[in-house]
Amino acid sequence: MRILTTIAILASFSWVGLWCSPEQFGQRLFNRGEFQDAAKTFQDPYRQGVAWFRAGEFEKAEQSFARVGTSESEYNRGNSLVMLGKYDAAVGRFDRAIELNPTWEDPQINREIAATRAKLLEQKGGDMGDQKIGADEIIFDKSNKSEGEETQTEEGEPLSDSAIQELWLRRVQTKPASFLKAKFAYQLAVGNNEKGQE
Repeated sequence: MRILTTIAILASFSWVGLWCSPEQFGQRLFNRGEFQDAAKTFQDPYRQGVAWFRAGEFEKAEQSFARVGTSESEYNRGNSLVMLGKYDAAVGRFDRAIELNPTWEDPQINREIAATRAKLLEQKGGDMGDQKIGADEIIFDKSNKSEGEETQTEEGEPLSDSAIQELWLRRVQTKPASFLKAKFAYQLAVGNNEKGQE
């Protein structure tokens, strides 16, 4: 990873640097799936935020989007905060995105999901002190092997929760609303199954 960053810096002083801006070189890295290196190369904070988000660095993504101030950046700040488990803060960012662009439906949908999730956590957990609830573990598969994958092993046994989560994160669509709907529906189903088994 450091080698690519070093190459990016050297490229700005080489022949490539004469023909490519940092944004163009960052886009090349982004297109190759090298999201962390792309985020370090981009100078535009919005593009940095997108690259950090794709790299799974949601805190860095949120900080990058905070430097922009558009409805799109506020929306993406909200998505980053949701991924960090900060649902109340996410609602505020979605509200700001709606304020800046009242006709845009995606922030309205994601706001509703984040508010519902915050209420659900409030009902389930009560006062958790100063703890923040987020994902237990986020695993990103950099390969593109999601075609034809099943939720069972070859022996017919169901996958573990962590294996399902890994599979699920590999199939994440680029539209966060769809991802969040599926994620929360899964969590609700798991919660209902646990209640039914008690």
